[in-house]
Parts: sequence; C-alpha cells; structure tokens
Amino acid sequence: MSEVETLPRRGADVRNRLAIALDVDDLVEATRIAKEVRPWFGVAKVGLELYSASGPDAVVEMIECGYRVFLDLKLHDIPTTVRRAAHVVGALGASYLTLHAIGGSPMLRAGVEGFANGAGNAGLPAPIALAVTILTSDGDAPPHVLGKRVRNAVESGCRGLVCAASDVKEAKQLGPRLVTVVPGIRPAGAGRDDQVRVSTPQGALAAGADLLVIGRAVTAAADRAKAADLLVGPLSLERRSPDRDPAART
Repeated sequence: MSEVETLPRRGADVRNRLAIALDVDDLVEATRIAKEVRPWFGVAKVGLELYSASGPDAVVEMIECGYRVFLDLKLHDIPTTVRRAAHVVGALGASYLTLHAIGGSPMLRAGVEGFANGAGNAGLPAPIALAVTILTSDGDAPPHVLGKRVRNAVESGCRGLVCAASDVKEAKQLGPRLVTVVPGIRPAGAGRDDQVRVSTPQGALAAGADLLVIGRAVTAAADRAKAADLLVGPLSLERRSPDRDPAART
C-alpha cells in the first residue's frame, strides 16, 4: 500500500480525480460554470441534457476550456449503431464515453472499438470506454446484476466502470485494472435528490474510486467556487502508480 498524502486543494492530482457534472441545457451557462470551478476540476461531464442542447459543440468547448471530457451518453442500442456513434464522439476528443452494460458484451465491444477507432483516426490519445453498471437512482437492483455487468465490461475490453461507491470493492475484485467512476457524490448531510446510492467524497475515495463525479453540490450552490473549495479542500488522496491514475490513461 502506497503512502497516503494530503494534497494541496488546487493540486493537479486532485483535479485529475474530480469531474464536474455540467447538467444544464445551455452551453453558455455550462461554460460559465466550467470556468468558475476550473481550479478544482480536471474533467467536465457532458451528459444527455447538455449534449441534446448543444451537441458536439459542448465537447469542443470544454476541451478548449482545458478539461478532459467525460461524455455521459450511456449508449444502448444495436452494436452497429453504438459502434458508429462511439466512432463519431471518439473523433471529437472525448476522453471518456459511457456505454450501458445492460446492452451486453457484443454491444459493449462494438462501442469500445468504435470509440478507439474514432480517436485513433483523428490522431488522438486512446480514450476510455466506461460501462455503466447500475444507476445511482436504482435502489432495487438484484445483487447478482453488478457482477454480471462487470464481467461483461471486462470481456468486452472496457477500460472502466461507472458504479456507486458501495459497489467499488466488488467491482475491483472482478476487474482490478478498471478505472472506477463514481457519481452520486454529496457532502455529509446533504440531500440525496433523485439518487439513492450516494457517498461523500472521502467515502468514495476510501472505497477505492478513481474518478468522482460531482454535480449539484457545487453547480447549484450560490457561490460555486466556495462550494468547490469546501468540498475538495479536505480530501486526502492515495498516491497511486500511473496505471491507476485515470489522467495517465487517456
């Protein structure tokens, strides 16, 4: 086990482990938020809402703001369609793309291949395809589902997973080299909104999460910079080797 070190609030190591969820329907507003919190976040999550409003421009704009982009589209369709869509977004420069693991191994494999080929053909670094295991809003998923979906991800060549903090330990036992991305991050005592499987930032890191996705706890705050600083400042991160650092694998 490597040494645990408390890192500076605005250190690059901290930013590489934090994604700001830009869940708004206006690119101007998303860009404003992204610039306000840039000192604390290295990854910008572009989800369905923003992508539906602005399309590829949202990815390009966040890259120009200095972020790596986590494109959270949860692709789930026939393999050919997923491969073609993933190829398109790979060429845009997104570092991460979500594919819904419920789609099965052939679909996941098609997404992995399309995403990698799109990036490669554009001369971009190899991106990370993420298999979404169980939504953080789903509190009723049967116990066997996680293992099945993690195995699908491993067999299909996905390099990472999206899962709740409570699932990280099991997920890493089945796929120890996979990057684990954990949404549903809240400060202690904060409301859960529509997410039932939540965690504090410290709890998610202690569970072994590699990348934390933080949204409303910062974006809905009256003073976003202050909220980000309060949330990120206390974090203690384990110093990991490059193959465990999500930033080093993009």
